[in-house]
Amino acid sequence: MIIFRDVSRIYHIGDTTLRALDHANMHIREGEFVSIIGPSGSGKSTLMNIMGCLDLADEGEYFLDGQEIRKYSEDELARIRNRKIGFIFQNFNLIGRMDAWGNVELPLIYQRVPAAERKARVEDALQKVGLYDRRHHRPTELSGGQQQRVAIARAIAVKPSLFLADEPTGNLDSRTGEDIMKMFHELHEAGNTIVLITHDNGVAAQAERRINIRDGHVTEADW
Repeated sequence: MIIFRDVSRIYHIGDTTLRALDHANMHIREGEFVSIIGPSGSGKSTLMNIMGCLDLADEGEYFLDGQEIRKYSEDELARIRNRKIGFIFQNFNLIGRMDAWGNVELPLIYQRVPAAERKARVEDALQKVGLYDRRHHRPTELSGGQQQRVAIARAIAVKPSLFLADEPTGNLDSRTGEDIMKMFHELHEAGNTIVLITHDNGVAAQAERRINIRDGHVTEADW
């Protein structure tokens, strides 16, 4: 599903050249649960942004579902982000003025999914994360764990081919974090591809396979 070939992302800061990614090579197969682990400043965010089609590499090739991303237009990249990738962020990225239902439904509106299908998808997603009874609550009326569940429901409703989670337990206490990880295991058992980016060894160890990143260099034991 995902192939990186000598991918580099280079930033120029004054007279300094920073390789946030340095000839990264990586593969992730469909249906895998993979963790990407590294300390702050290691290049994790850059890697996620390229993988999620939020940014483009300066060098190398990135293939998603067999297609080289560089060949897509901005509009095509937007469609890929909206339809193929379910994003789950550390800070939840929920819209404060919308209730849980509205937050889950919004990407489906952007996709122009018919109203009846939207309703069915949102209801199903909220049921799966155990928050259907709180569907009319706004983010400020929900705990951190519940907000993350809404974010997961939003991703589920899109029916993506890839779940891309960036530090999904980073703002949660340990017990709530364990509950969220159980949800990722359930998604994986249902056949979904999951890439989880983290700095936490305990979280990373729960994946089937672990990829390490440090100073822009990517390594994995079975490459």
